[in-house]
Amino acid sequence: MKESILHYVWQHKLFTVHHLKTTDGEAVEVIDIGKFNTDAGPDFFNAKIRIGNTLWAGNVEIHTRSTDWNRHNHQSDKAYDSVILHVVEIADGDVYRIDGDKIPQLELVFPKHIEANYEQLISAQKWIPCADKINSVPHIFIQNWKNALLTERLEQKMQVISNLMNENNQHLEEAFYITLARNFGFGTNSQAFESLAKSIPLSTMGKHKDQIFQLEALLFGQAGLLNISASDKYITKLKQEYDFLKAKYAMQPLDGSQWKLLRLRPDNFPHVRIAQFAALIHKSSKLFSKMVEHPNIKYLRKIFDCETSEYWKTHYLFVHESAKKSKHLGSQSINGLLINTVVPFLFCFAYQKNNQELKDKALQLLEQIPCESNTIISGWQKLEISSISAYDSQALIQLKKQYCDEKKCLQCRIGHKVLTLDE
Repeated sequence: MKESILHYVWQHKLFTVHHLKTTDGEAVEVIDIGKFNTDAGPDFFNAKIRIGNTLWAGNVEIHTRSTDWNRHNHQSDKAYDSVILHVVEIADGDVYRIDGDKIPQLELVFPKHIEANYEQLISAQKWIPCADKINSVPHIFIQNWKNALLTERLEQKMQVISNLMNENNQHLEEAFYITLARNFGFGTNSQAFESLAKSIPLSTMGKHKDQIFQLEALLFGQAGLLNISASDKYITKLKQEYDFLKAKYAMQPLDGSQWKLLRLRPDNFPHVRIAQFAALIHKSSKLFSKMVEHPNIKYLRKIFDCETSEYWKTHYLFVHESAKKSKHLGSQSINGLLINTVVPFLFCFAYQKNNQELKDKALQLLEQIPCESNTIISGWQKLEISSISAYDSQALIQLKKQYCDEKKCLQCRIGHKVLTLDE
């Protein structure tokens, strides 16, 4: 049996608690199982256990077999001298501390259906391990788990934001600008967009925000997309403007080959997205500050409802002219930017300022945005797990990616319910 099952059984106190005895026959009463340790050292800290007539406070170590104690060299590690109880499935020998003191051992007895359910989950070749059992879990229970999953997802995004701020001298606006750019890549070109934003500081963009042509020259030039031969007047002027700005700011363009077009619809071509990004910067001023001041869905959608300059109304790529079409950011694209940029930054800012009201408003924004449409959400719908808003879909994406795909059933609340089913 895997140790992880024993950890799980101990942590959730799923073992038989009555008439417990050590392998030497002393009565055992588990008062407190302790706190699960995810770092080096004993598995559970600060447990309280009565053995015989003595109440012990200390740590608990768990192994499949007693002989694993020596195999892991705990007998010569001072970190394990504080162990008061060695919990095992099979006691096949005695264990001792460094000073030679014998450590009490307990063979853990628990319902065998837990192990059987776990083996079924781990070996399942389904979209999620518990696909054939999840409907037995009450809906209200799943909804409560969604709430925790969403918080967990936002906290992970906060960590990414924190790392970006560390790279940018704790400049929140700069981190927001880089993240916003990354999300303008909408997956396929996210890394290229992030590199582009990092190559042009926000302060530089700010100096030219009143002139959309200069913004386009900066962005297309730095993107490495102006290395083309064309007599197109717009392109010629862009090149001239970029050459001037490149020399002024001592910039080096990126490799244009990193931008991807394959299997993208024309509206998602990087050239169109870059033009839209330029339009957003041109249109907005102190964008993040405005979002903090007015975190309501209508206001935010209006900010992001920007369209490209005239050239891009008749182009998806340089040179190749197309039928005239206004290229606003679509509602689905705006929703994606709100979900993946605005809400995490508002949540992070609220956390830093200990502003619960703003935190709540960030979560309310997710409740006002329709649920995302992707293969993960479709998969949940097939299992009759519905999503009404982005609040739901973000939680379910977290569940699928961080728990189901990794088969972390022992850490999942739904997994816990399924594991304890006795059919």
